[in-house]
Amino acid sequence: MKDDLSGQKGGEATRLIHAGQGRGRKYRTVGPPIERGSTILMADAASLYDDDLTTYGRAGLSVQATLSAALAELEGAAKVRLFPSGLAAVAGAMLAVLKAGDDVLVCDTIYNPSRRFCEHVLKRFGVGVRYYPPRASAEDLLALATPATRLMVIESPGSLTFEMQDAPAIADLARSRGILTLMDNTWAAGLCFKPLAHGVDISVQALTKYVGGHSDVFMGSAATARPDLAEALTSAIRDFGWSVAPDDAYQMLRGMRTLATRMERHAASGLVVAKWLEQHAAVAKVLYPALPGADDHDLWKRDYAGAAAVFSVVFKPCSDTAIAAFLDELRIFQLGYSWGGFESLALNCDPQFSARQWPPKLAGPSVRLSIGLEDPADLIADLEAGIAAMAGV
Repeated sequence: MKDDLSGQKGGEATRLIHAGQGRGRKYRTVGPPIERGSTILMADAASLYDDDLTTYGRAGLSVQATLSAALAELEGAAKVRLFPSGLAAVAGAMLAVLKAGDDVLVCDTIYNPSRRFCEHVLKRFGVGVRYYPPRASAEDLLALATPATRLMVIESPGSLTFEMQDAPAIADLARSRGILTLMDNTWAAGLCFKPLAHGVDISVQALTKYVGGHSDVFMGSAATARPDLAEALTSAIRDFGWSVAPDDAYQMLRGMRTLATRMERHAASGLVVAKWLEQHAAVAKVLYPALPGADDHDLWKRDYAGAAAVFSVVFKPCSDTAIAAFLDELRIFQLGYSWGGFESLALNCDPQFSARQWPPKLAGPSVRLSIGLEDPADLIADLEAGIAAMAGV
């Protein structure tokens, strides 16, 4: 490092720029230091072109490195790469391993923004995209594969309708054909299910949801146990210029520290509310694999160590006006697209089903609920008021 110029003679502009550099004791705190820097000052000329060193701030500094290491511990990964949003992580991971002429098989229940990326970007650049039913078996998927199939994309449980896939079986058969697997594991938050331990090649999360936990920061991650895929993810980030701000990484790391405690409370409250809804006369079905007796419960119980508190409730046949009345009456539940924060949210699902190749056949309209950290009794009372308003239409 160049000698400290603080205190040296010179023009005031020069002295103000260099004042205090290199001074001050470095304290050890619970969290890593937040270094806001684009320029990294190198020790000598040889370091400028040393590929083993971080030479520019876009690659991330102390806090990003700490978050990546913590997520690698969570995911059981060799490497975790950070992206500016969950969607960027899905898109970046797919771009890292796909090229023109490749074919990708995607679960039909995939998160709608990820589907838009497949339709608007991958297809435009010559990647074939095909969708498969969410309960297709591993053997069914293998039968769909062609010599061009490079990747299978899993989302389990599926968005909005929460169908489970047998990820270990899919990963095992895909590997036998030299096909990669990528799983969007946001629902399980890397805590309740470990895709890499079950043979999946790339585990992707929208950290924005449960890991952040406070609905105030965007970020995504892609984890892998394979060095070649880690390098491909690194290259994609470098080539596209993606970066994660240090303050955002610090907030995400702070949320991760309480993830296990929050998820336990979310899951317990979610099960209480789901069981209450299951017994309500206005409800046809609750789509929640963690609920005993629900569709795919046995598969969930076999592979998962816990559950998120995001599920859908299918009401008995009623009008769109009635569903709007239900949503508008809610006071504790807020209306919003996200989930995984401390607050409870509700969203009507049906308008999104038109994008699917195999739309779900449900008994009536559906509403997705994200159960937050409020008292479950208060949430139930809020839902009861909404159902009463729905009945009055």
